[in-house]
Amino acid sequence: MEHAASGYIEQGGVRVGAGGVEAPVIYVVDSPEHPFDLGGVAAGVTCSIVRVPVANWNDSLTPWPAPGLYRGEPDFGGNAAHTLADLCERVIPAIEREAKLCPTKRAICGYSLGGLFSLYAFAHREFFDACACLSGSVWYEGWVEHLRGLDFRGNGRFAYLSIGAKEKRAALAALKRVQDNMAQCADILRERGCTVEYAIGPGNHLSFIPERFAAGLAALDAFLNA
Repeated sequence: MEHAASGYIEQGGVRVGAGGVEAPVIYVVDSPEHPFDLGGVAAGVTCSIVRVPVANWNDSLTPWPAPGLYRGEPDFGGNAAHTLADLCERVIPAIEREAKLCPTKRAICGYSLGGLFSLYAFAHREFFDACACLSGSVWYEGWVEHLRGLDFRGNGRFAYLSIGAKEKRAALAALKRVQDNMAQCADILRERGCTVEYAIGPGNHLSFIPERFAAGLAALDAFLNA
């Protein structure tokens, strides 16, 4: 598959689920430089799983431009709308055509900024029946207010939100609000009629990542196959 015009989205791997080409598909936002090890954590998942490597996370997965978190770091680019349009209108149709996938349902899943983007995609496009926002960067300035202001249908849809209990103890003030913001996101989704599972697990942002992926994929798998 050719690269996106933005240069962000690349070819990812496809694992066809036990249900064959008609099984629901979970699209996992992945990093081409540091891909997540999904082999073990997805062992019991019956849905098809498709990796979507997205380069330059700070630009491609953020909803609007914002200053970088740390001194000397580049600003966030705010190109999530472009990435989402390319994903839904070009990348996913091409993947499903090439792999001969015919899913009845789709979900999107991601970690950190990938989690923020997964929630952004879910709220902006009914293309996805479910999402998993794993330690998502919902500390992003203005995100909760943006989600609250969106008019989207949640009935019949599912969101799995998770975070580590120590993430709110981060040194940066911006990151300290992440747990409160995640709880507000869960409430907003429920208000829209969405079924939400919100889990607070052990550790900080960089620990228990395989466990959070395993729990998120299992929750999506259960919903999509219900």
